[in-house]
Amino acid sequence: MSPILAGLLFQFAAIALFVVLDTLTKVLTAHYPVPQIVFMRFVFHTVVVGLALRLATGRLPWRSRAPGMEAVRSLCLLVANGLFVVALFHIPLADASAVTFASPIFTAALAALVLGETVGRRRWVGIAIGLLGVMVALRPPFLTGETPHWALFLPLGTAFAFAAYQILTRKLSVVDSPSTIILHTGLAAGSVAALAQPLVWQAPDGFGWLLMALTGVFGGGGHYLLIQAYSRAPASILAPMTYTQLIWATLSSALFFGDPPDRWTLLGAAVIATGGVVVAWPERRR
Repeated sequence: MSPILAGLLFQFAAIALFVVLDTLTKVLTAHYPVPQIVFMRFVFHTVVVGLALRLATGRLPWRSRAPGMEAVRSLCLLVANGLFVVALFHIPLADASAVTFASPIFTAALAALVLGETVGRRRWVGIAIGLLGVMVALRPPFLTGETPHWALFLPLGTAFAFAAYQILTRKLSVVDSPSTIILHTGLAAGSVAALAQPLVWQAPDGFGWLLMALTGVFGGGGHYLLIQAYSRAPASILAPMTYTQLIWATLSSALFFGDPPDRWTLLGAAVIATGGVVVAWPERRR
């Protein structure tokens, strides 16, 4: 199996776990404060990953060759998660997910600017198409005649923060092992989120503890698969595959929350996905 194909398979598996994570998070927003949900997700992420590595290898690979970059990457994930969870409290899962699909567009652009990956003229056109789709998903007044919900702009921040997270994942994959990277994923984020807990903490019931623990399991598993993907394939090829998440996010939003996406969400997501396909299509070699 080629490294790129293996990377794509890891990416698809990670996306499936992230949709389950988002669904559980949406349920939790109805009962617990956002900072507590984010904090507990990173706590259980670190515990689950630490136990798994300890059982598998007999040790915890804490030592990083780039601890500063690991911390910044973890904080990028904290920003991405915090903004997205706040958005889920106010808008449907499908709407929030559609706007976050701008992340692969940002990732492809950052891959060119930061990683030096080749992004030709056609891929820049794809990036422009994707950003146009984002504008449609945000429901601008000149299209809908209505003022868009302010929370729709939060997933846009999530998209950029997660794009930076993916770029840093790609950079770290050449200096640290996947085990070290996944172990550091929740450390800085959980440490910062812990500062807010004395102000917001609500004692969870048994079901709440279960859901929070599962967010750590699915989040940790998804990010481990993501690291495996980015250690095998270029970021500009992997990132557009995130659009397959639309199918599962739409089904989850409709089945579990009774929030089917409207035409603007679907149209915007379709335009964004078109841009992503243009970005992902292989360049023709001369």
